[in-house]
Amino acid sequence: MIELTRLNNRPLVVNSDLIKFVERAPDTVITLITGEKIVVHETVEEVLRRFVAFRRSVLGGFSWAGSQLRSGTANESQQE
Repeated sequence: MIELTRLNNRPLVVNSDLIKFVERAPDTVITLITGEKIVVHETVEEVLRRFVAFRRSVLGGFSWAGSQLRSGTANESQQE
């Protein structure tokens, strides 16, 4: 989920899995896979930066858990 700001300055949290594309027209318009369009204050570059940061945080946590499973440390702690 990424936090953005509507044009009326109200905060909005968007499920990044639902983003189809982001365009500059001249405001930043986010189109969701449902067809809904959201206009936000943030630039396209800022939306992209937040999207990538969120994905990295999710995948970073997954990699850490996956490395523990591969090394066997997760199984060892369950056996104790």
